[in-house]
Amino acid sequence: MSKVSRQYLIYTFIIMGICWGACMICSYFGLSLNKHYFLYVPYMIGGWSPTIASFIVLKKNDRVKSFVEWLKNVFDFKHGLTSYLLVIILSVLYVLPQCIAGGYEKGAPIYALIVLIPMMIFGGGLEEAGWRYILQPELEEKCHYIVATIIVAVIWWLWHFPLFHINGVGQQGHSYIAFGIGVLGMAFALTCVRKCTKSVWLCVLLHCIVNASGAIFKIGDGIKPKAVMAGIMIVITLLIVFLSDKKKIFK
Repeated sequence: MSKVSRQYLIYTFIIMGICWGACMICSYFGLSLNKHYFLYVPYMIGGWSPTIASFIVLKKNDRVKSFVEWLKNVFDFKHGLTSYLLVIILSVLYVLPQCIAGGYEKGAPIYALIVLIPMMIFGGGLEEAGWRYILQPELEEKCHYIVATIIVAVIWWLWHFPLFHINGVGQQGHSYIAFGIGVLGMAFALTCVRKCTKSVWLCVLLHCIVNASGAIFKIGDGIKPKAVMAGIMIVITLLIVFLSDKKKIFK
């Protein structure tokens, strides 16, 4: 593991540990985000730990000269229609197999995505400024991208662990194992986008769409739908990456 990726993980987990650790302690004493709104401060900062660590580490190692340059690298909007279509296809492949395999309940109307997707930039999407901007490419310099993707998925899964023990958070009471399987499928999807398009922004966008879709399609919490999705996602994304390398579809 490179110096940059080690520093990135250290900063990310320290920030997360302090902030979400405080929330966990408060939960132990019966405090909940639903009633004690001051807890949203450490909760949100903890959620932004991959993003905060990204800028700190890249600036520290002279990978970016300023915050503006970092923002430009994260929000690299200029990509072709094919690249944006890839994001849409992978979003469907995340949601549809789970709906078929596990069933779902209707949530907000689908047009709510117009509002929800931009909101999710700050509700998960900007994690990609770290996981796929720094960690995935750094690991790929040391090992095959499939191995790197699995490593990132495990780290990403572990990073989420405190959320399952904080009162008032959406993950509380849900299956941590099923969530981990979902993370694995999502990691392959995001790696596919990163490798094919070289874009951080499109990873952010895919993450936002998937998070927002949870408010539209309330999918069951079983292992089966996550496993079906992950299996399909892994096979399809491996094929897409292979074809992209051969045909230069996204270049």
